[in-house]
Formats: sequence, C-alpha cells, structure tokens
Amino acid sequence: MPAGLGASPRIAVLIPCYNEAVAIPRVIAAFRAALPGTAIHVYDNNSKDETVAVARAAGAVVRSEQLQGKGHVVRRMFADIEADAYVLVDGDDTYDAAAAPEMLRRLFAERLDMVTGVRVTPEEAAAAAYRPGHQLGNAVLTGMVRRVFGDRISDMLSGYRVFSRRFVKSFPALASGFETETEFTVHALELKMPVGEVRSIYKERPAGSASKLNTYRDGFRILRTIIILVQRERPLMFFSISGAAMLAVAVLLAVPLLRTFLETGLVPRLPTAVLSTGLALLSFLAFACGLILDTVTRGRQEAKRIAYLAIPGPDFDSPA
Repeated sequence: MPAGLGASPRIAVLIPCYNEAVAIPRVIAAFRAALPGTAIHVYDNNSKDETVAVARAAGAVVRSEQLQGKGHVVRRMFADIEADAYVLVDGDDTYDAAAAPEMLRRLFAERLDMVTGVRVTPEEAAAAAYRPGHQLGNAVLTGMVRRVFGDRISDMLSGYRVFSRRFVKSFPALASGFETETEFTVHALELKMPVGEVRSIYKERPAGSASKLNTYRDGFRILRTIIILVQRERPLMFFSISGAAMLAVAVLLAVPLLRTFLETGLVPRLPTAVLSTGLALLSFLAFACGLILDTVTRGRQEAKRIAYLAIPGPDFDSPA
C-alpha cells in the first residue's frame, strides 16, 4: 500500500543462530531498541547450548532449521517470513544495530533491493574484531567478484544486510553455508538490481562467544562458489578461458613437432602429436560449449528477471 494512504512497512529482523546463547540476548535487545515494534525472528540451527531458551526469554520469535549451515537457514527464513523489508544479521553481536534505521531509510527512499552494512572497525579493536587474514581474504574474494560481475559492492562477505521483499522472494538460495553472502551479491549484480551500502561499526564478539568461521575451509568454499557462479552466469567467459589455455598448450607442443616435420618429413614423437591434437579439439569443444551455454544462461536470466518483476517493489517513503 502506498505510503500516502497511511500504510507502514512490515519489517522483519532475521537472525540465524548456532550456539549463540551468550550473544543473542544482546542482539535482540539492540535491535528492539533500534527498531521498536519490529518482529524479531531467531532461527536456531541445532544449537547445543541454551540459544533457544534465552532467545525466547528475550522476546524473539524462535524457530528451527535442522539442515546444518547458514545457507539452509537463510533459505528457510526467506520462505517462511512475510514482510516488506528484511534485516538479516548474524547472532554474534558483532554488528551495530544502530545502523539499521539508516539502511532501511535508504532502502525505501531510494527504492533499493539490497543495502549492505559495510564493516568498519575502530582502530583499537581491529586486531580482535576483524583479523588481518580475514580482511585480506575478503578483499581478494570481493575483488574477484567485482571484476567479473561489476564493481558496485565493496564488502561482499558482510553478514549485515537489508533486503526488499522482491529480492527475498526471487532469491533462489542454493548455498548451504557461509557462501550464501556471495550468492546475495551475485544475484543482485546479475539482475542489475539497485543496491546501496551503509558503513557500520564491526566489533569484537562478547566474551564467552566463539566464532564458527573456519578461515581456510570457509575461504576455499567461498572461492569454489565464486568459480561455480562464474561458470553458471558467465559460461562464455569461463569456457573461453579454458579453451584458450588448452589451445595455447596445444600450440606449444605442436611447434617443435611441426619444425621437425618440415625439416625431415617425419613425426618422431607421435604421442606428443596426439596429445597436441586432442587438446586443440578440446579447446574448440570448450568454445562451442561456452556459446551454447551462454544462450541458455541468457534465457535463465530473462526468467529470473520476469520472476523478480512480478513481485511489487517497495512503495514506502520511510520505514515508519
């Protein structure tokens, strides 16, 4: 309903949780203060501690998802909850709830589909809150996505975001773990959605709370997801690079053989000749696959765009 008719947007705060009994009461209290009257939904992901009890005692609506992994929880939350705007935040009390009103204001005022809370760490807390290794990994992975899909984002792995309804209800949610943030970004960039960013303080976890992020394991999972998304969304680029690499190797192997053949009329290294020929054939096959899959991908993008446009966009001047 348009804002001119007196309607207020329905806003839902979504908090995926796994063993966050220490931090979750603080997160709920902070968002209740920042967004009074907003529904706060906590989705427990098989916690072994008292997360469910303390979240319910703090006044949140608590539900559960049995499939382990943040991606599975996000998929369930997006399917279950009906709202006009969604605030997604981790339950570890590292994100600043005070940034949520500004993120929502921009979502409605500028008719955006995704607003990302870009992490800013105070200098005195940087070492503990946002370790240099994590900053480097985020910069490298974000840079890869910016180069391939567009440079409209600066913190791809932030767990603090605000979404419009049409983003949430058109998002396929195929990831299972922490790589779901990569999917958010690529989904928005591929459909040319209007997106924005708001700088938000990122702080250290509270004492007694432990991170579930494994730097190397989850980093490699995110890297694998980026490669899969490039193959899926940019097949011509992906298979052209593969084909060019194989063709280059084939030419390098063939040049000495061709020189010897022109001088002597003989091919002394037949296995090398067969390998070179095979690589050349595979390179042309890769180019052909890229062309075919590029047409298929264009059809998928058109279908996703039509599904996205079928959902009404935000029509509110402010988050009331």
